[in-house]
Amino acid sequence: MGLPALVAVLGAALWAVALVGAHLACVDAARAGARALARGEPVAEVRAAAALSAPPGAEIVISMTGEMGRVTISAQVRPTWGRMLPPVRIEASASAAVEPGVVDLSTGGEAVGGWAEAREREAGHR
Repeated sequence: MGLPALVAVLGAALWAVALVGAHLACVDAARAGARALARGEPVAEVRAAAALSAPPGAEIVISMTGEMGRVTISAQVRPTWGRMLPPVRIEASASAAVEPGVVDLSTGGEAVGGWAEAREREAGHR
Protein backbone atom coordinates (compact mmCIF):
# COMPACT_ATOMS: atom_id res chain seq x y z
CA MET A 1 0.00 0.00 0.00
CA GLY A 2 2.85 2.42 0.80
CA LEU A 3 4.90 1.61 -2.32
CA PRO A 4 2.54 3.29 -4.85
CA ALA A 5 2.46 6.43 -2.70
CA LEU A 6 6.28 6.42 -2.50
CA VAL A 7 6.53 6.08 -6.30
CA ALA A 8 4.06 8.96 -6.76
CA VAL A 9 6.01 11.22 -4.38
CA LEU A 10 9.29 10.31 -6.06
CA GLY A 11 7.79 11.07 -9.48
CA ALA A 12 6.54 14.46 -8.29
CA ALA A 13 9.94 15.27 -6.79
CA LEU A 14 11.73 14.36 -10.02
CA TRP A 15 9.24 16.45 -12.00
CA ALA A 16 9.91 19.43 -9.71
CA VAL A 17 13.66 19.05 -10.25
CA ALA A 18 13.11 18.94 -14.04
CA LEU A 19 11.02 22.15 -13.86
CA VAL A 20 13.71 23.93 -11.87
CA GLY A 21 16.32 22.81 -14.42
CA ALA A 22 14.20 24.11 -17.29
CA HIS A 23 13.68 27.44 -15.50
CA LEU A 24 17.44 27.80 -14.95
CA ALA A 25 18.02 27.09 -18.65
CA CYS A 26 15.50 29.83 -19.54
CA VAL A 27 17.22 32.28 -17.16
CA ASP A 28 20.65 31.51 -18.66
CA ALA A 29 19.31 31.88 -22.20
CA ALA A 30 17.62 35.20 -21.41
CA ARG A 31 20.80 36.57 -19.84
CA ALA A 32 22.94 35.48 -22.80
CA GLY A 33 20.51 37.10 -25.22
CA ALA A 34 20.32 40.33 -23.19
CA ARG A 35 24.13 40.58 -23.13
CA ALA A 36 24.29 40.14 -26.91
CA LEU A 37 21.52 42.70 -27.39
CA ALA A 38 23.30 45.19 -25.12
CA ARG A 39 26.44 44.86 -27.25
CA GLY A 40 24.43 45.79 -30.33
CA GLU A 41 24.57 42.40 -32.02
CA PRO A 42 22.17 41.81 -34.94
CA VAL A 43 18.84 40.26 -34.01
CA ALA A 44 19.79 36.91 -35.59
CA GLU A 45 22.90 36.71 -33.39
CA VAL A 46 20.93 37.69 -30.28
CA ARG A 47 18.43 34.93 -31.05
CA ALA A 48 21.25 32.43 -31.68
CA ALA A 49 22.98 33.35 -28.40
CA ALA A 50 19.74 32.82 -26.49
CA ALA A 51 18.88 29.60 -28.32
CA LEU A 52 22.16 27.96 -27.28
CA SER A 53 21.03 27.73 -23.64
CA ALA A 54 17.25 27.64 -24.09
CA PRO A 55 15.24 24.43 -23.66
CA PRO A 56 14.21 22.73 -26.92
CA GLY A 57 11.25 24.42 -28.59
CA ALA A 58 11.53 27.59 -26.50
CA GLU A 59 10.03 30.85 -27.74
CA ILE A 60 12.46 33.79 -27.83
CA VAL A 61 11.06 37.35 -27.75
CA ILE A 62 13.44 40.28 -28.24
CA SER A 63 12.32 43.83 -27.55
CA MET A 64 13.89 47.22 -27.09
CA THR A 65 12.47 50.33 -25.51
CA GLY A 66 14.70 53.35 -25.68
CA GLU A 67 18.02 52.39 -24.13
CA MET A 68 16.83 49.13 -22.52
CA GLY A 69 16.83 45.79 -24.28
CA ARG A 70 14.83 42.80 -23.03
CA VAL A 71 14.95 39.13 -23.95
CA THR A 72 12.17 36.82 -22.80
CA ILE A 73 12.39 33.04 -23.08
CA SER A 74 9.34 30.85 -22.58
CA ALA A 75 9.01 27.10 -22.97
CA GLN A 76 6.38 24.43 -22.50
CA VAL A 77 7.77 21.60 -20.37
CA ARG A 78 6.17 18.16 -20.08
CA PRO A 79 7.23 15.24 -17.95
CA THR A 80 8.81 12.54 -20.10
CA TRP A 81 7.01 9.86 -18.12
CA GLY A 82 3.54 11.43 -18.20
CA ARG A 83 2.57 12.44 -21.72
CA MET A 84 -1.08 12.78 -20.71
CA LEU A 85 -0.26 15.45 -18.14
CA PRO A 86 -0.60 19.07 -19.30
CA PRO A 87 2.59 21.01 -20.02
CA VAL A 88 3.86 23.63 -17.61
CA ARG A 89 4.86 27.02 -19.04
CA ILE A 90 8.24 28.26 -17.84
CA GLU A 91 9.29 31.85 -18.53
CA ALA A 92 12.29 34.01 -17.72
CA SER A 93 13.44 37.41 -18.94
CA ALA A 94 16.51 39.58 -18.65
CA SER A 95 17.04 43.25 -19.38
CA ALA A 96 20.18 45.22 -20.09
CA ALA A 97 21.07 48.78 -21.01
CA VAL A 98 22.26 48.92 -24.61
CA GLU A 99 25.58 50.36 -25.73
CA PRO A 100 25.62 53.75 -27.48
CA GLY A 101 24.67 53.64 -31.16
CA VAL A 102 22.21 50.74 -30.96
CA VAL A 103 18.91 51.43 -32.78
CA ASP A 104 15.49 50.86 -31.27
CA LEU A 105 14.19 47.50 -32.53
CA SER A 106 10.59 48.62 -32.08
CA THR A 107 10.98 50.67 -35.27
CA GLY A 108 11.84 47.49 -37.18
CA GLY A 109 15.56 48.26 -37.45
CA GLU A 110 18.30 45.78 -36.73
CA ALA A 111 20.63 46.39 -33.84
CA VAL A 112 23.48 48.38 -35.41
CA GLY A 113 26.43 50.39 -34.23
CA GLY A 114 27.60 47.46 -32.13
CA TRP A 115 30.28 47.17 -29.54
CA ALA A 116 33.21 46.89 -31.98
CA GLU A 117 32.07 49.90 -34.01
CA ALA A 118 31.60 51.98 -30.86
CA ARG A 119 35.11 51.06 -29.70
CA GLU A 120 36.54 52.08 -33.11
CA ARG A 121 34.76 55.44 -32.94
CA GLU A 122 36.06 56.03 -29.41
CA ALA A 123 39.62 55.13 -30.48
CA GLY A 124 39.40 57.56 -33.41
CA HIS A 125 38.40 60.45 -31.15
CA ARG A 126 41.41 60.12 -28.85
